[in-house]
Amino acid sequence: MSLNDIATLIKSQAASLGFDTCGFAAAAPVDEVAVQRYDRWIAQGHNGCMAWAANHHDLRRDPSLLLDGAQTVISLALNYYPVRFQPAGTLRVAYYAYGRDYHEVLREKLSELAQFVEQTTGCATRPCVDSAPIRERYWAQRAGLGFIGRNNCLIIPGKGSFFFLGEIVTTAQLPPDEPCTLTCGDCGQCVDACPTQAMQADGTVDASRCLSCLLIEDHSEELPHWVAEVVGDRVVGCDECQLCCPHNVGAIPTTIEDFTPTDIVMTLTRERIAAMTSGEFKRLFAHSAISRLRYKTLCRNARLASPKKP
Repeated sequence: MSLNDIATLIKSQAASLGFDTCGFAAAAPVDEVAVQRYDRWIAQGHNGCMAWAANHHDLRRDPSLLLDGAQTVISLALNYYPVRFQPAGTLRVAYYAYGRDYHEVLREKLSELAQFVEQTTGCATRPCVDSAPIRERYWAQRAGLGFIGRNNCLIIPGKGSFFFLGEIVTTAQLPPDEPCTLTCGDCGQCVDACPTQAMQADGTVDASRCLSCLLIEDHSEELPHWVAEVVGDRVVGCDECQLCCPHNVGAIPTTIEDFTPTDIVMTLTRERIAAMTSGEFKRLFAHSAISRLRYKTLCRNARLASPKKP
């Protein structure tokens, strides 16, 4: 069986597991321009409260360090655009957290595909979700899935940006796809729509000003005073830079049942959160990405939010 035949089989299997697109890139050190840009972002403190982003510099720079003898990075995308949306009067949750925790869903699907790759090629694999120190958007662009937009999300041409990314590093030498060379051009709608002006002139995002980061990653008892002025009805993340993006105008709802909005998300109000106990929070969000917030952080966010009237 030729390498091209094997590549076709892997992509077909990925599609059968629900992945919307799949591509291959040669496992090699990240190019120096991208490395310097990331290092500058860290040096400027634009990772904000995400101290972990400065860790494992060597692994982020070279995926071959994640798996001995790595030859290929398989990049995959999974649609999470909602099939229905929260009603007015609820406190807003970013679309990525509507359903079951994507870490669990992706890990299961990546593991199943990795097993297929091992059986087909006889080579080793390592599945990676975003908890692994691998530059997902960089490798997705290198594998031809899409391009990194001005909002720093991966944009898949014709499909948009509401996608989870995952990777499989493998010792199998698969034919690389052509990198995507498209860009946002002079469109700056996401820059204008950002409620905190978090997007910088050099194309990076200052996470210390990003609502998504502040509401999810920052577990301080109090957020900067200006957050209350711009948070609106948000309690989990912020999708503004994606909602305004022209590439998402034709976004198609996901077919992954695990991403169907949960009952608690569809009925999440300030009163519901105020009455919630720590134990109830753990039970309700046990298999939700919202568990990352912690109970006290969700309560803090709810006190700041102003729900829209039905």
